[in-house]
Amino acid sequence: MRYLARTAAGDALLGDDDGVVPLAAAAPEHASVREALPAAAAGTLPDPDAATADRTPLEKRSLGAAVEEPGKLFGIGLNYVEHAGDLSEDAPEEPASFFKPTTAATGPGGPIRLPPAEITDRVTAEAELAVVIGRTCRNVDAEDADGVIAGFVPVIDMTAEDVLQRNPRFLTRSKSFDTFLVLGPHLAMPKAGTDLSETTVRTVIDGETVAENVVANMEFPPRELVAFHSDVMTLEPGDVISTGTPGAGVIEPGSHVRAEVDGFGSVEADVVR
Repeated sequence: MRYLARTAAGDALLGDDDGVVPLAAAAPEHASVREALPAAAAGTLPDPDAATADRTPLEKRSLGAAVEEPGKLFGIGLNYVEHAGDLSEDAPEEPASFFKPTTAATGPGGPIRLPPAEITDRVTAEAELAVVIGRTCRNVDAEDADGVIAGFVPVIDMTAEDVLQRNPRFLTRSKSFDTFLVLGPHLAMPKAGTDLSETTVRTVIDGETVAENVVANMEFPPRELVAFHSDVMTLEPGDVISTGTPGAGVIEPGSHVRAEVDGFGSVEADVVR
């Protein structure tokens, strides 16, 4: 697997499972991960072996969110049939998408900051696999989506469930508090055409797996979601489509949340109020 990442200080990195190098040492024409997204989608980023610097193990670097200044942030509700059943709802016949503001995004470690209890006293966290768009596009067919996808990143999404339960029209508010989207530490760039169907997405809270499922059980898999939304609006580099969760768990101050996406990495964060 190839990766793009950023240090906690914002320095761009390029690497693979053997380690990372400064992006500037391999592709000096790209000053940042954001600038490298079109090349990631096109498959033209160089091999880290071509860099003028030695690899460093990824786990030895302190990393920030893989995508700085993300663009449009999409969420997809009820995209796993089992999760819809858990919520006593029918799976929608079309993607149930919504927006989150960029101010909701934070990086690895968080922390996830719960709003005051008088605003919401039931917040849930959920793991998701997110798609990062790499090239400006419109009306893309699902079979051509790999040409506009820069890569994939694990995310943790939060919901103020008690706010949402009062009225479904409160969805935006329930999803939009600051730190309610934790972006993963590296952008995984699989080869075009990689089969995602057996990829497992897992929500882990305080060391306990509260939900897991595989991409094959999504109503609308990642490439279809890219195609669907590109028919609605222009997608741009840095846009993030979070593809839905297998299930969520309630979080409290002191909780520790981890989103695991097998083969694509993980992201975790502490919870505070």
